[in-house]
Amino acid sequence: MCAASNACRTCGISSLDVEIPDELIELERAAEAAREALTGLDGDEHAAQWQRWYEAAVAVQHSISEHAAGTDRYELEMAVKKAVRHPQAPPAAAA
Repeated sequence: MCAASNACRTCGISSLDVEIPDELIELERAAEAAREALTGLDGDEHAAQWQRWYEAAVAVQHSISEHAAGTDRYELEMAVKKAVRHPQAPPAAAA
């Protein structure tokens, strides 16, 4: 699990205070799902799924570039990746 104030020990992505549009989260989730679907495929199935993953990844990168106008693009991209790959659990309700 990623720590709130330090870099994640798993991925190295640091915690960032960046507003992330829902659209970017959805696109990154779709790209990750397409990448994960490559597991166990070979031949034509792998090639077709790789193309779907590639197109999803390009869409993510394009959208990040558009949303990052005037801000740090890298910081936004890392925040999106962290939000998708290492979501923080919601705080427990007080009893």
